[in-house]
Amino acid sequence: QVQLVESGGGLVQAGGSLRLSCAASGRTFGSYAMGWFRQPPGKEREFVAAISRNVYSTLYADSVKGRFTISRDNAKNTVYLQMNSLKPEDTAAYYCAAAVRRIATTLGSYDYWGQGTQVTVSS
Repeated sequence: QVQLVESGGGLVQAGGSLRLSCAASGRTFGSYAMGWFRQPPGKEREFVAAISRNVYSTLYADSVKGRFTISRDNAKNTVYLQMNSLKPEDTAAYYCAAAVRRIATTLGSYDYWGQGTQVTVSS
């Protein structure tokens, strides 16, 4: 089992940048594929980005491709989401998640979730 805690959210103007972090407990962090999801107010949670546990391959939603970068440091038990050129439509609660099996884009593929961190982008 792994415990996940997100941080780094906040208020930023359109065009700005934020770097989200997800700190994980457990010595087996490197065994999990990791993902970032977001949930705007009143909407369903949606996929943002994911990174594999070994080859470090990545997946991105079309809406963030070219602007967001997911990375991980297994030695520090941390996954990151660098967000550049932020837009108002990026406003949401952002969640990190861990998958036992493999990298995926669906919520049901992930086994553990953090509590979320709020990102608000003003016009």
